[in-house]
Amino acid sequence: MMVMNLLDDDALERSSVVANCRMNRERRLPGYDRELGINVVETLRSRRQPVRWLDLCCGTGNALGQAAELLGDEAEIVGVDLVDFFDCASRPPRLRLITASVVTWEPEHLFDLITCVHGLHYIGDKLGVLARIGTWLADDGLFVANFDVRSIRLGDGTPAGRHLTTSLRSQGVRYDGRTRRISWTGRRLIDLPYRYQGSDDQAGPNYTGQPAVNSYYDRHAVRAELGASH
Repeated sequence: MMVMNLLDDDALERSSVVANCRMNRERRLPGYDRELGINVVETLRSRRQPVRWLDLCCGTGNALGQAAELLGDEAEIVGVDLVDFFDCASRPPRLRLITASVVTWEPEHLFDLITCVHGLHYIGDKLGVLARIGTWLADDGLFVANFDVRSIRLGDGTPAGRHLTTSLRSQGVRYDGRTRRISWTGRRLIDLPYRYQGSDDQAGPNYTGQPAVNSYYDRHAVRAELGASH
């Protein structure tokens, strides 16, 4: 039986663990390539122009600014972060940096590439956010992020484990347990048999060595409807 007091997403976003997380604050473009296992600029250049890239939990936006300078009018780039730590020294016209919660924020367009570098570690309803992201991709778009499957817990505190990874793969989602990356290609409706209960911001360090957030679920059906406006 679960005995801890779980936080809802509003309370979690006021947590010092979330507001002050340092995992992606200053990361630049080579760091993105390394953490995501792709060359971001080449991935965007391989798509029909102009392309759209959305980066969630973007920190200062340094990597996005670098990419915008390299790509110019070839790409529209949007970064979203809960805390306004953006580097505003130089902001190319096709780069937008938005202060918002990724749990509630809604995009205006579909994207050819969506990334999240170590940001999912600090989100409460991680599976709900993944389901929302599925509706934000273009038909041939790519999503890739760092994701620790052990941060998804059941009501008794045990990791969701193989049941979760099997459910993800049944939805066309790729999960690499060695690199702890999650990815998929194409817009999709992700319907996972879990219902969010709350989060624990006192879970301690995860595999990165930084304090992270565990998310608690019971097994139930969750569904994100495709937005007709997109």
